[in-house]
Amino acid sequence: MAKTIVVKQIGPPIRRPAKQRATLVGLGLNKMHKTRELEDTPSVRGMVDSIPHLVQIIEERG
Repeated sequence: MAKTIVVKQIGPPIRRPAKQRATLVGLGLNKMHKTRELEDTPSVRGMVDSIPHLVQIIEERG
């Protein structure tokens, strides 16, 4: 079983640069307090690390 992380959006994309909005869409997030379970890969970690003010890692599984 692959390792996964649960990511929650904690900030709105309003008045944010287009690159940050695109990162949220790439993670599958588009509304406040929405959560997604994503595979724990370096690319996903990099996306989460690039917008720490908009997303939060809730839990790590696996």
